[in-house]
Order: sequence, then C-alpha cells, then structure tokens
Amino acid sequence: MIRKPFILKIFEATDMQRWNDKIRPVELRELDKQAHKMIIAYLLGKFEEENNSENFDWIEIIEGGIFEFLQRLIVTDLKPPIFHKIKEDPEKYKKLNDWVCEEIEHIISPLGNNFYKRFQDYLSNPSENVNKRILSAAHFYATKWEFDVIERANPNGYEISEIKSYLQAKQEKYYDLEGIRQLSLYSKLKNFVDLCGELRFQVRWSHLHRIHETSVLGHMLIVAMLSYLFSLEIGSCRKRRINNYFTGLFHDLPEILTRDIISPVKKDVRDLSPLIKEYEKEEMEKKIYKLIPNEWHSEMRMFTEREFESIVTINGKMEEKTSDQISNYFNEDRYNPRDGEIVKATDSLAAFIETYLELSEGMTSKALKDAKSELIEK
Repeated sequence: MIRKPFILKIFEATDMQRWNDKIRPVELRELDKQAHKMIIAYLLGKFEEENNSENFDWIEIIEGGIFEFLQRLIVTDLKPPIFHKIKEDPEKYKKLNDWVCEEIEHIISPLGNNFYKRFQDYLSNPSENVNKRILSAAHFYATKWEFDVIERANPNGYEISEIKSYLQAKQEKYYDLEGIRQLSLYSKLKNFVDLCGELRFQVRWSHLHRIHETSVLGHMLIVAMLSYLFSLEIGSCRKRRINNYFTGLFHDLPEILTRDIISPVKKDVRDLSPLIKEYEKEEMEKKIYKLIPNEWHSEMRMFTEREFESIVTINGKMEEKTSDQISNYFNEDRYNPRDGEIVKATDSLAAFIETYLELSEGMTSKALKDAKSELIEK
C-alpha cells in the first residue's frame, strides 16, 4: 500500500539541487534530472524493443528507474565522482547499498515484501543486462544535457574541461545501443530530447510564490511512478502497468507548446479546455511527432491526447472502458489496457501534495487553500 511517508519522500527530490558547486543559469534539480532520464530511457528502449534485443524488458526499465531514484534520494550528499568511485569497489558498494536499504526500508516496505525484495536484489546485483545499460545510458545523457547548460555559463570554470572530456569518453561506451547512435547522428531525436528537457524550466503554479517549486517535467515523473505503483496494487497485467507508467510520464508533454495552464482558468473560461486540447493536437502534429519515428506516433497519441481515458484495444480498435471494467474483463496484455482514470487521479493527488506542502510550510495563499479544498473533494 502506498502511504504518506513514501509520497513525501519522493517529493524531497524537488528540493535536491544539482551542480550546486557550479554557476547555473537556471536551477537544476534531481527530480527533473530523473524525469528527463526516464524519457530518454523510453526513447532508447523503443529502439531495443524494435531490434528484439535479448532480455529486453520494459518492467525492468521502469522498476529499475524507480529503484535508482530511491537510491539517489538516500545518497544525495555524495558527489557523483565519489559515488562512481565507490561503485567500482564491489565490497564498498555493497556496504553503501545495505545502508541505503536500511534507511529506506520503513518507507517502501508498505508497498509489499515483493517490491522491497526486488529493490534489494536490484541494488545488490552488479551484473549488467540491456535494461540496466539503457538506464545507465539515459542517466549519462541526461547528465550530459545538464552539463551543456552549465558549460555555457562556465566556459573556463574549474573542472569544466575535465568533466567535458569524461562525458565525451563515456558516450562512446554506449554506442552499442542503437538509440545512442541515433541521438548522435540525427538532430530530430536530439531535438525531441531537448524539447522534453525544457519542461524542467516550466514551473507549475507559476502565478503563485512557492517554497517547494515543481516543474512540469518533475511532476510528470511523480505521476508516472505513482500510477505504476497503484497499478501494481490492483494487480494490473504487465502491459497495463507499462501503459499507465508511460502515460503518466508523457501526459503533460503538450505543455511544451502551450505552457502550464492552471485548472481554474481552463474551467472558468467557457469552451477554453476543448479549444486548448484541439490546439495541442495540431501543434503536436506540426512540431513533436515529426521528431520521432512514425511507428511510435499512435502510442504517443495515446499517452498525450487520450491521457485521461481508460481504454482497451479490441480487434485493432481502441475502445473506451472504465477502470473497473478493465479489471474485471480486459486485464490481459492482449487488450493493451490503459487506465486514464488512475493517471488522472494520480495527477490530482500530486497537485494535492503540492498544495499540502506549501500550506504546511506556513504559506497563506487563498488560491492554494481553495485548490487544496477542491482537490480533497476530488
């Protein structure tokens, strides 16, 4: 069962600053980095899926991403060079991970013994398969993306040339992955990654002063992780869990084009919401879909255009159902089920936690209080 301490723990990543020993033209936070990493992992994973790579598994990628995120929450004070140095020594790395498991057990054990055991096994298993390699490459690429931002502000800064040389050498180690080769060869895919990265600069509730700021990009990861864990809780089939996770991860992708329009504006201005949705679809066709392979378009449309609909596929045709109907009659991979209702509920839950955290810190904004009351009713 997902409990309050776990949810509050993952929200701590909103305040974890990255590159805080360098001049930063913008705030770079851990939650945003992890979200960007998983979007890149999706892109790399699609290429390996199409190539029928041995042992490729979306569930391992999703859960591995969650496990590495939780690990990072605990070892936040270790600078990356020190962390990587420890990883090179199996005995030291095991001691570190044993400590991580002890620190976080009380928070994640309510999710179930199986989940906690998979977390332990993931950290204790040093072997690398294609799924871990995808996550490692995605982690590297998201770091490199941040460094490119940092370098422009610190062209001659301390360690900049060393970091640049290190990242360039590391990129070559991932050329066995088709997605990394594609990213280095073709600007369209790189532009897709860049556009997704820009969602970290869009702050949610931007009309209000906030203590714990969340970006659209970070919010998407929180919705993805919680949607996956709620899907586990109700016994969803594999495909349903995968679809729910990636719908959460991409559900606000159109906001690259429209910015974060707050719900009261959408609700209060008559006919605005359908108008925005139509505009989003048109702009996605013009600017986003052309950046990714045609074979991915239908899936991306499901993630971004029908994100809050619960749907199944029967005889090659999408049909809208309720989540209860999916659980009772269509909870099988062959129906390609997806719970838009769960994603929507998780989206509202994430927004509620944002208001809860601000008000807990003593913020007195009427807009936040009203939003919290409305979200409690939902």
